[in-house]
Amino acid sequence: MKQKGTKDITYTQRLQLEAYLNAGLNKREIAQKLGLCLATVYNEIKRGECVQKKYSYTDCFGESHYKLVKSYSPNIAEEKYRMNLTSKGAPLKIGNDFAFVGYVEKRILTDHLSPCAVWGEIKKEKMFRTDISKTTMYRYVEMGIFMNITLEDLPNGIKKKRYRKTVAKRRPRGTSIEKRPAVINDRTEFGHWEMDCVCGKGKAVWLVLSERFTRKEIIMPMENQKAKSVVHCLNILERRYGAMFKKVFKSITVDNGAEFSDFEGLEKSSYGKRAKRTRIFYCHPYTSCERGTNERLNREIRRLVPKGSNLSKFTQEQVQAIEDWVNAYPRGIFGYATSAELFNEQMKLLN
Repeated sequence: MKQKGTKDITYTQRLQLEAYLNAGLNKREIAQKLGLCLATVYNEIKRGECVQKKYSYTDCFGESHYKLVKSYSPNIAEEKYRMNLTSKGAPLKIGNDFAFVGYVEKRILTDHLSPCAVWGEIKKEKMFRTDISKTTMYRYVEMGIFMNITLEDLPNGIKKKRYRKTVAKRRPRGTSIEKRPAVINDRTEFGHWEMDCVCGKGKAVWLVLSERFTRKEIIMPMENQKAKSVVHCLNILERRYGAMFKKVFKSITVDNGAEFSDFEGLEKSSYGKRAKRTRIFYCHPYTSCERGTNERLNREIRRLVPKGSNLSKFTQEQVQAIEDWVNAYPRGIFGYATSAELFNEQMKLLN
């Protein structure tokens, strides 16, 4: 039975504990550095207690003398911990499936996927003999079964409660989202996008477009956050897709930022003065939830590009790699298919 005031710790913390003990820190200091209670540190040291032979001195005949001292071994503590786990009720479902464990750790630590996304990918492709539930996957992470993963490595931390501010309603610059057809609101048709800017240190920003039906993401670097830069990016997209642009970009929903103020320039085709290339809808002021897809995918970009990053230092290849990563993310809403797969299917149907 676990003693009162204790908690499970990870193998990484055990290695840190050993290093702090060797450095001569007292147990109270170690508890503060590891974020553990003092009782946990005492019990952990007892769990990993062992006797080691250490060098003492060399006598006048050149013979080395050693003495036996009590020490702490993180490996012994880890082994006892895992043995205790297997003795508590049913054995671990992952057993000795080390390939499964290695794959999960790689996808979370290196590829920045959530445990849910990794679980769905494994389930969909039937990659390993281990078959656990989503809940069990998260529970194993919390218990420290995955030796190299902690809760801090997961993409979404503890969410803080947000308080809405009461703001006066203002009339949008162009066509209000209130006039947006139901087929767009219901996500039943391909070709309707949401658009926003991801900002960082300096003037450089990224224009991001998110397709509502497939969650496809497009990232386009801009020198500044001005209306003419946004129009320029849409001109580039129009030339890239050619005659298909009107079918792929039937509408775009934006907020009331100054960078989207030129609604005529956004809607007008670069190939003719009177021709329109798309329809622009404006959200209500201070209502980012009306661009929910955009906001959600921007959060994924922030996992790779934290706020305050200098976006001008990213090469086009690096930006493309981030875009590819977002579009290759297994999504539970699609049965863990990716946005890239669904977008390519829709493009084939249009062709």
